[in-house]
Amino acid sequence: MGRYILKRLLYMILVFFLLTFVLFCLYQMMPENRAYTDAKGAMAAYKHLPKEQQEAKFQELYLQYQRQYGTDTDNKVVLYLRWLGLYPFYDGHRSGIFTGDFGYSYEHAAPVVQVVGPHIRNSMLIGLFTEIAVLGITIPLGIKCAVKKGQRFDRSVQFLSLIGFSTPSFIIYILFIVFFCSILHLFPVSGMKTPGSTLTGFANVLDVLWHIALPTICLVFGSLASITRICRASMIDALSLDCIRTARAKGLKEKAVVYSHAWRNAIIPMVAIIVGGFFGIISGAMILETMFGFKGMGLLFISSVRTADYDMIMFLEVIYTFIGLFSNLVIDLTYGIVDPRVRISK
Repeated sequence: MGRYILKRLLYMILVFFLLTFVLFCLYQMMPENRAYTDAKGAMAAYKHLPKEQQEAKFQELYLQYQRQYGTDTDNKVVLYLRWLGLYPFYDGHRSGIFTGDFGYSYEHAAPVVQVVGPHIRNSMLIGLFTEIAVLGITIPLGIKCAVKKGQRFDRSVQFLSLIGFSTPSFIIYILFIVFFCSILHLFPVSGMKTPGSTLTGFANVLDVLWHIALPTICLVFGSLASITRICRASMIDALSLDCIRTARAKGLKEKAVVYSHAWRNAIIPMVAIIVGGFFGIISGAMILETMFGFKGMGLLFISSVRTADYDMIMFLEVIYTFIGLFSNLVIDLTYGIVDPRVRISK
């Protein structure tokens, strides 16, 4: 087990450097030059100089800011190592993500860590409620559909899930906004709290929950179809195993056969969905957060791309890369726990 985990950690480190380097080079192509912008802004104090001196002063300031930001070279490897904090800047100091400097957001005028914190909490808040509700509904529903395969209940659920699976998520969100907000007036259209409110304590908690209720319902509804169908298919395969026939032949109760024997085999293909879903909570939902004005990780990423907030984009990509690599490790380890036939030590 320990040897396997060590090998996977080394693999994760290699993939992390490879992915972040590719992403770094990709975002370096963005039409944004912070050193040039800051040098242009600083030239406002030198407008009284002649044109030739202004040009010379601009080049001096431009080089100064390039050295300050570590962009005084076109070598992508050097720039990447400086971003990591593994290669010194012009004056010899090192500053990067490995030294605890994750960058500065010019759009929010604050270090990126301070900006990301509240957005992560918001995404985790709505994501946790969604994941619990989805698993609490889809797993029992998928099991019941498998047990009643071909009956009216199963056909009805399959028909509804096909509609939900085929409908784009933004269409679902629009329909829910029209129905619950415009017609029934049950929930607010956007935001995380009532504008201008000074609520505190339990009243503030209720206000936040009221605002995130509809986005949560939309996410739950959008996830029901696919996960229900996957759970149903896994249970149907499990119920056809020889061990299930043997258990029934021994006279075990149907509930014991379904929930004790069949479900233990059916959960194996569901591991990646269940574990990956919990790790995906922090990533946010870009389309939903944009439509509902929900300040989560998805909306932060989109706004950062629009404003070319380079340090923020790269920090978010580091978070997403780490989540993806770590969740794959946890999924593999979980497979070994759930299915004894999997030998993760090899």
